[in-house]
Amino acid sequence: MKDFTKLFINPNASIREAISIIDSGASKVGLIVDSDILYGVVTDGDIRRGLLRGKTIETPVREVMQKNFKFISHSASKREAFSLMKREKLSQIPVLDKDKKIVNLFLLDEFVKSESLTNTVVIMAGGKGTRLLPLTKNCPKPMLKIGGKPLLRIILEQCIDAGFSNFYFSVNYLKEYIKDYFDNGSNWGVQIQYLEESKPLGTAGSLGLLSTTLKEPILVLNGDILTRVEYSNLLQFHNKRKLSITMCVRENQIQIPYGVIRMENDKFLGIDEKPILRQNVNAGIYVLDPKILKLIPKDTFFNIPQLLEKAVTNNSSVGVFPVYEYWLDVGMPETLIQAKGEWSLSTNG
Repeated sequence: MKDFTKLFINPNASIREAISIIDSGASKVGLIVDSDILYGVVTDGDIRRGLLRGKTIETPVREVMQKNFKFISHSASKREAFSLMKREKLSQIPVLDKDKKIVNLFLLDEFVKSESLTNTVVIMAGGKGTRLLPLTKNCPKPMLKIGGKPLLRIILEQCIDAGFSNFYFSVNYLKEYIKDYFDNGSNWGVQIQYLEESKPLGTAGSLGLLSTTLKEPILVLNGDILTRVEYSNLLQFHNKRKLSITMCVRENQIQIPYGVIRMENDKFLGIDEKPILRQNVNAGIYVLDPKILKLIPKDTFFNIPQLLEKAVTNNSSVGVFPVYEYWLDVGMPETLIQAKGEWSLSTNG
């Protein structure tokens, strides 16, 4: 790899700094280096696992890095590197000299072209967008424009760039507006079909309209979410853990504007001045195993939280995938304004 030194990260750097470096290149890895000696590597998956264990983005990256990483000698050939990467299912492998100093980084993408993703994508675009009235009186919420493009088109084109080509749009409110604009997807070189609700079916009910012949995990996206999540990483996470449902979660911070008292009965123990509460919230992005669709009642109003609870009750495996990339729920007037000011700054396209 050319200029792999851009991926160098000091062991004392924060996870936040590591995320910036990982996201800045196509290699999706950070190299934990001090004096050219490689002490560890860190990937998107390492960071998410750390966040699930309670680490924060200010935690030193050394606390989530892989210390026992695979590497090859500088005397090994590219063919040997490729064979090892295929055998160990590695996306990248560092090349070290006898002093464990890094001299190169091989990437799997340098050997093979990335394949298209054959998973079906469902984009939920049927809501009325009542919080955005009067803007949504004559325009469905997913068709409101951000940077000159309808939000739904932005989401579609992101998915196409990620390799997807088979789409379902779940529509209800002002559905002809959406169908006339996108038609069958031929203008984008993809296939778009429609899950048409005869009545509102909630955030999960329309999924019961999907074909029962689907075999691969289904990516489900809310049609009012702007994000830079790498969907291939999400699918890899879901498949590796053999989950029935993966729900993306986002850390939400709320600062209490007062000093919070710590007490036991009537005894004062201390005071925390304006503490920040951190909670994981639903990010509106899911991966579903097709078998989970049988839990959705037909022609019935049914929401995603009900599906998640029913899955847990039925002993299905439900996992969470932390989202630290750009994410914004464009469902309120203030966040719509925020999106119009930020989105062009968070993406190159």
